[in-house]
Amino acid sequence: MSDIDGTTLDRLFAVIAARRGGDPASSYTAKLLREGKGAIAKKLGEEAIEASIEVVKGDRLRLTAESADLLYHLLVAWADAGIAPADVWRALEARQGRSGIAEKQSRAGG
Repeated sequence: MSDIDGTTLDRLFAVIAARRGGDPASSYTAKLLREGKGAIAKKLGEEAIEASIEVVKGDRLRLTAESADLLYHLLVAWADAGIAPADVWRALEARQGRSGIAEKQSRAGG
């Protein structure tokens, strides 16, 4: 097993990106990417709802599993949109040290 650290998502993204154009009969990722944005968005939404339910229930094991599913589907959405994880990491880094309230207000126009 590889080290589990901040690069885990980067490595998973590389696998997802490599599956683009692959055989949808043998790769769920290739199937999702071939089905397109609608299918990807649907699965991403479903996983977000399932993770949210586990937050309320307080089931740590299920929340962990649903979080992994949510992150995977988010990475598929990024791959489909041409967004690299580093783009998101930079956006997060730019927000360091800013109040979450101030950040949200700046995006809403005040």
